[in-house]
Amino acid sequence: MPPRRSAGLIAVVATLTSLLPGSAVAQRAPAEVQTVVAADPVNLTELRREAEKAAKDLEAATKALEQRRTQIRNSEKELSAKLRELQVAERAFAQVRQPLSDLVGILYQQPSGGDLAGFLSGESNADTLRAMAGLTQIVAERDRILEDSSRLQLERERLAGEAQELRAGNLLAEAQMGAEIGTLRARSQKIVQSLTKALVKLGVKIDKKGRPAAGCDPTRATSMSEFPNGLIPQAYLCPLQQSGNQLRGDAALAFISLNEAYKRQFGKPMCVTDSYRSLAEQQSVYYRRPGLAAVPGRSNHGLGLAVDLCGGVERFRSAEFNWLEANGKKYGWIHPKWAYVSPFEPWHWEYDPEIGSLL
Repeated sequence: MPPRRSAGLIAVVATLTSLLPGSAVAQRAPAEVQTVVAADPVNLTELRREAEKAAKDLEAATKALEQRRTQIRNSEKELSAKLRELQVAERAFAQVRQPLSDLVGILYQQPSGGDLAGFLSGESNADTLRAMAGLTQIVAERDRILEDSSRLQLERERLAGEAQELRAGNLLAEAQMGAEIGTLRARSQKIVQSLTKALVKLGVKIDKKGRPAAGCDPTRATSMSEFPNGLIPQAYLCPLQQSGNQLRGDAALAFISLNEAYKRQFGKPMCVTDSYRSLAEQQSVYYRRPGLAAVPGRSNHGLGLAVDLCGGVERFRSAEFNWLEANGKKYGWIHPKWAYVSPFEPWHWEYDPEIGSLL
């Protein structure tokens, strides 16, 4: 029988499917439900959260499909083993049946009926009785063999039916899960497209095709651990509104949101002097500013998680610094404790992924 899908996965698929414009589910949903699921995220933080959730749902569905495929392979192995056992049983049965077949053939090939001739003529002697006993045994063996044949035939039919049902169920389950993954992938792509449009409207630089860098997709941030400090490929970095600066996707989205709030407060964007630093740039800064830069390969700038600011923020206890200190955490950005004392760097701010993930 086709395997049951988990209730959680079904719920995820139903919810995400209902979010797609024009879907049958959305059209049939009650008005109050449609209002909830149709509400689009209104800022980058919500868009980022929706993108991350869609990516997690897609990952969970993909894992479920892989687990199902593993179950399919295991069940087919078990079926193959059963069929091999049946073949062995049939060969053993043929070996038992062959001597009996030979004996019956010899008996019927005797023109005079052999020892049974006396029985057929009405005469009885010791040979006739022995022949009768042998015939009785042959009949009994024949009946047993016929019974075994019937049993093996039923077993063969049962296994064949199981094989057919298993393969049909597997194909159906895989098709259903493939459709679910397609729905989840479409949902994820739609959210990323919405995120892209929002970034373009906010002035993030676009490429020749009119799109921000692929690194602006916050779901790619989970892949950052694959790259050493200062060696993150450009494809995994997202440009900021401040020309020439970039961060990893989740940090960039949070910074752009923070920058928009800063503009509303001070009427100007934040001033950025430094953001992501390659390993070569870290080495350059380290030798130019001894004691004021981290050892190359250990800086948060090399992870795409730090910025150095100007425009007033670099002055400790300025209005800009105080505002950022009070509001930055709402967007995942903090002034680390060490930067208050050793070395004293009021301009240095960092994105905390743990705080950002809770927003």
